[in-house]
Amino acid sequence: MLGNGRCEAMCIDGTKRLCHIRGKMHKKVWIAAGDIILVGLRDYQDDKADVILKYMPDEARLLKAYGELPENTRLNEGIVDEEDEGGADDYVEFEDEDIDKI
Repeated sequence: MLGNGRCEAMCIDGTKRLCHIRGKMHKKVWIAAGDIILVGLRDYQDDKADVILKYMPDEARLLKAYGELPENTRLNEGIVDEEDEGGADDYVEFEDEDIDKI
């Protein structure tokens, strides 16, 4: 996200484009890093596009299953910090005994 209703998107063809979020989606549909979006390319500007639709996670999985997205497309990953790759402290397991004490 770049602010002012704009974002930078990596397209399937390998081109990074500056995208404008259309008014109907602006402040109603939140786009985060790693989301799968549909962009409309401009005839007169190859390096710019317009965001038309944000796919929900289940829709993105279906697109990948139908072969519409390349196999190397990662779904629902977002931006991963190098510090968080270990992930050892991310999960806490509770046993039934702990719940009964509360």
